[in-house]
Amino acid sequence: MKMKFINKTIYFLGLGIASMVITTSCNKNFQEINTNPNTSPKVQPENLLAPAITKVVGYNMNRSQRITNELMQVTVNMGDGDGRIFRYDIRTSEADYLWNNLYLQLRNFRDIYEFGEELNQPEYMAVAQICEAWIFSILTDIYGDIPYTEALQAKDLNLVRPVFDKQQDIYPSLFEKLEEANTLLRGLGQDVAISGGSDPIFGGDMRKWRQFGNSLYLRLALRLSHKQELNTPAIIQKIVDESPLVYPIMISNDDSAILRWTGTAPYVSPFATWRPADWYAPKSASFFIDNLNERSDPRIITWAALANGDYFGVPSGYPIGQPPVVGSTLHTGLMSNPLLGNIMNYSEVQFILAEAAVKDWISAEPAQTYYERGIVSAIRLWGHEVPSFYLSTDLVAWDDMYSEYQKMELIHLQKYYSLFFTDMQTWFEYRRTGHPTLPIGSGHLNGGRMPARLNYPVYIQSANRENYLKAVEQQGSDNINTLVWWQRP
Repeated sequence: MKMKFINKTIYFLGLGIASMVITTSCNKNFQEINTNPNTSPKVQPENLLAPAITKVVGYNMNRSQRITNELMQVTVNMGDGDGRIFRYDIRTSEADYLWNNLYLQLRNFRDIYEFGEELNQPEYMAVAQICEAWIFSILTDIYGDIPYTEALQAKDLNLVRPVFDKQQDIYPSLFEKLEEANTLLRGLGQDVAISGGSDPIFGGDMRKWRQFGNSLYLRLALRLSHKQELNTPAIIQKIVDESPLVYPIMISNDDSAILRWTGTAPYVSPFATWRPADWYAPKSASFFIDNLNERSDPRIITWAALANGDYFGVPSGYPIGQPPVVGSTLHTGLMSNPLLGNIMNYSEVQFILAEAAVKDWISAEPAQTYYERGIVSAIRLWGHEVPSFYLSTDLVAWDDMYSEYQKMELIHLQKYYSLFFTDMQTWFEYRRTGHPTLPIGSGHLNGGRMPARLNYPVYIQSANRENYLKAVEQQGSDNINTLVWWQRP
């Protein structure tokens, strides 16, 4: 009996659905918003939003630093012991962090939606739906089949052991959330906004939230574009070519969804309190540094530190037992850089459109236009000007005579840099496309295969055993090489 109680408690915490933490943990250390407690029987949506967004962005940055950068050859946490992620050796315990923390915040976003509905605040309902689509997409792209329809119902229905929904069923529901959000925001008057203090991304600007929601719609539609049964290229065509006024998307860097860390509490980058020695521990990878060097990309001075007067990296797959000379590291200025709070930026949207244009799904503008606009906006976002020669060099220049593969390599190498520190998006994109082409060395384990997912948290095997076993039966073995649905042919 005692063990059952422990497992149940762990599962409550693991899915983030313990009602006792829903309205308290998210507001810790946040400035109080003026709300009259005598007139509201429930927590106001504006009190929940900023803490939830800030926590999610912080969690995503943590995993980007620890997992994404290692898998995608941005950094190399050198060594030959177990659990070296750059070698594709991932401990099962790595799976817990985002599962636990993102589900916890999802309950807060569901509360924002429900409270907004009760209080007739469609603006908060729309923002909550966009954020749920954003977070659930990250979870399903990491693990595959996950608790979804029953995941956030412990408080209301006492469902503490939710079923795992199939990924092919989750994605259409995410599209429905984004459609609902766009409809709600479209129906608002121009003077309607949410509290600027509750919105660390757009300061309450509902137009920008609408653009973000529809741009996120493009990201998720592209991820499923080869799954013919959903015909998501038609969604992209609808947004871009057929109904651009109905589905406004980001049109400049100013529209980017970025939680820009101010350095003033509570908006302090989670890396700002790290010791420089800990930040320096992972070394820059050769792939990351060499491509910047070869293109004379000005972002290198912001992203990397000089090593003996030069920028050079460590080969990610260097042979076991043969450590190379240590080179550059990520610049310590990044520890407090406002742009590391990126959720989705304008340049990513342009690279999405470039790919769609190459594949003849849209015709509003040529692929080259989107591609070059994406490059320029990505570099300018980081405060640099694009060198006059940059777009015409052999390694960057667009050529309509290139094969689709060559065009995808151009687009996705630039997209790789535009997604710098954006949760696990470069890993997701690599798993979808195989681009950019990463060098595989003799020191890469797992047969040199990029991990296709993370395993489920180990405690789920006992805390929600029946549904866990059903999930494994329908998806495949619970290991890093089982393909999630959208990766399968």
